[in-house]
Amino acid sequence: MQRRRLKRILIGAFAACSVLADAGAAAAQAAASNEQVAITTPPAGSDAWVHDDSLGHPLPDPATADAASVAAFFTALSPAQQDRLAHAYPLVVGNLDGAPLQLRYRANALALAAEVARAKAQAADKKVDPTTHALAVSRANDAQALLAPGRQILAFDPRGRGLVTEVFGDLATAQRVSVIVPGSDTDLGHHDRAVDPLRSPAGMARALQAEEQRQEPGVRTAIIAWTGYVTPVGLGADAVTSRLADAGAPRLARLLDGLARTSSPVAPPTLICHSYGTVVCGTVAPKLHGRTTDMVVLGSPGMDVQNADELGPGIHLWATRNPSDWIGNVPYLQVGGLGHGADPTSADFGAEQISSAGASGHVGYFDPGTTSLHNFAAIALGDYRSVVYRTG
Repeated sequence: MQRRRLKRILIGAFAACSVLADAGAAAAQAAASNEQVAITTPPAGSDAWVHDDSLGHPLPDPATADAASVAAFFTALSPAQQDRLAHAYPLVVGNLDGAPLQLRYRANALALAAEVARAKAQAADKKVDPTTHALAVSRANDAQALLAPGRQILAFDPRGRGLVTEVFGDLATAQRVSVIVPGSDTDLGHHDRAVDPLRSPAGMARALQAEEQRQEPGVRTAIIAWTGYVTPVGLGADAVTSRLADAGAPRLARLLDGLARTSSPVAPPTLICHSYGTVVCGTVAPKLHGRTTDMVVLGSPGMDVQNADELGPGIHLWATRNPSDWIGNVPYLQVGGLGHGADPTSADFGAEQISSAGASGHVGYFDPGTTSLHNFAAIALGDYRSVVYRTG
């Protein structure tokens, strides 16, 4: 009884803080639970894939195969065999970390085209209710936009609110790679916003890429916008627990393992983690097994650890939060599985404290001209001497 009461108090505290801090649309949803169903199983088509014996030997199980096994499997196939599998199982091939990059891009284009057709057919069905019709139209438009020339979709899963991972730049030849790990309210429909684009992972990626090119035009870079896990909606119960982060962290780990097989930057990818995405990054950090990795956390509610040492060896942690970011008003504590622990921007947490001068609010960190965006690019480029630290 006492634990349930504490849970209600903590959830209410998070919601109340966001409302008092004028969190906008998210605050209006704060009182609602909006509990989400995490996606932890392989994509559609996986069962048929594992029972496919057309090559005379088993295909790698999407549920258990590691990136090294997947990479070795595709290396042994002819281009024609690879293409045949991509056409037969686009969602499987498109989500297999370790598979060739160009093959995944082609497979996901096929999967997106199929999703557009499915959604349009549903929207045209006179029997569906207005809400279903509107959702189908929105889904068709969102998927169609990702089929535009030049877009490189590394992963796509239409289940639930939809997951998508997009690459900006030439990942195969990039010298520096960054992965943007977003927070709440991101999904297929909010991966790339036409209005207020810097609130979306794709918009953040474009801004970071432009700043990197401004700082070091001769360096080949690639940015990955990873809308690749089910995020909380609003600031209800999901936002104050690690349940969705626990489900998302293995997916991020597999992405990084796949990148180690299909790209060759001069340093491991930099993780740039925003809001609830910092909880995911805090959860995945020990799974990186000591690999030296720059990890930048911004607008964090906590990382489910009490200090940077708990992230494990090899993590070079940088943290920032601007004074007008409402997330600074949340309770930085963790009790009974609720809350996300200590504040990464506190002096004793152990992160390098960087400036976000010019940034405003919870989603203003990627605005052009801000010190925060400058710092993200400098860290991603490995130019630590250009990083501007927080003072005071």
